[in-house]
Amino acid sequence: MPVTIGRRQLIAALGGAAMWPLAARAQQQMMSVIGLLNGQSATSLIPEFRQGLSEAGFDEGRNVAIVYRSAEGEVDRLPALAAELVRLRVAAIAAVGGINSLLAAKAATATIPIVFTTGADPVETGLVASLSRPGGNVTGATFLGTMAAAKQIGLLRDMVPKLATIGVLVNPLSGPSLAAAVTNDVQQTAQAAGIKSVVVEVNTERDFNPAFAQLIEQRVDALVIAGLIFFNRYMDRVVALTGQHKIPAIYNSRFFPDAGGLMSYGADQRDAYRQAGIYAGRILKGDKPADLPVMQPTKFTLVINMKTVKALGLTVPPGMLAIADEVIE
Repeated sequence: MPVTIGRRQLIAALGGAAMWPLAARAQQQMMSVIGLLNGQSATSLIPEFRQGLSEAGFDEGRNVAIVYRSAEGEVDRLPALAAELVRLRVAAIAAVGGINSLLAAKAATATIPIVFTTGADPVETGLVASLSRPGGNVTGATFLGTMAAAKQIGLLRDMVPKLATIGVLVNPLSGPSLAAAVTNDVQQTAQAAGIKSVVVEVNTERDFNPAFAQLIEQRVDALVIAGLIFFNRYMDRVVALTGQHKIPAIYNSRFFPDAGGLMSYGADQRDAYRQAGIYAGRILKGDKPADLPVMQPTKFTLVINMKTVKALGLTVPPGMLAIADEVIE
């Protein structure tokens, strides 16, 4: 049976339809906007950040928008990118991909809330007043790259019983304070164990071959790769060189043994990004960074790549296998 509609009903229906695009635009205008300032690749660990946001009740495209700005490892670009986010008047800035992102964001604004992830100690570097009460407009999550040094040397000693000289590969440009802290911790731990330590700096991609030549000349028996974001960018290169020169190496991030590195021991960086996402969501809801304690790692994981163990002619002690969180076959 045909359905008839009156003139007034038709006008009302058409008016409602016309209002839909306006309503959609209004909803978009009301959507909170986060600026994500990344010192490295635009894709590194961002899914974990978005997961944290979702846990806090915010989903990208639904009730929050994210403006991405990535320096792709070129730290000199970060101040301009941070200033651009400030001009866009974002509700908050997530500074990830190395401490230089955070330093650039903090220099750009003292009012817009900043959430960070970093391997550095945010108190020692002057980023926050204290871990429990950050103060100011900055808070976030740290995976404290320096905390693992002593344990890493112990694991290398178990894997390489005749360990006499240990090398440390650092990149001061991607985090001077963190590089210095890692170097100091490794040197102190090595000295206490009667082990000689050799510190080698890698400032650019061109420095890798000379650096490894220096390590070979110094006859290092094993190598600690400092947990600096620079080495993440050149992960395949680092893993290839340690394999080529038959140097047992330990890393902070599990991504390295996934890529063929010997083993890693460190805090879960993925969880730090997730926690940063949660904090970003809480700030959008009205929480102040000054009142949100800096999140610290609660678990350190050991990952061993058995294929690389065999390629280097090593043997994993049964006790180490027993405590490993993951063994890659």
